[in-house]
Amino acid sequence: MTVRNGFIAETWRELFAAEGLSVRVVPPVGYGERASLFDERTLYVPTGKAHVAREILRKI
Repeated sequence: MTVRNGFIAETWRELFAAEGLSVRVVPPVGYGERASLFDERTLYVPTGKAHVAREILRKI
């Protein structure tokens, strides 16, 4: 899932973590440590837990 910026990504990460789902927030490719919080982010969940993430999104 791609979100607009780092602030929104952290909000989603906290929501998924509250539901017991681990999430990896990845900055744009090529930026590394120089990525601003205003750059878009990609959220990754484990493959076996994708159905859990979809269920959480459906409930919201």
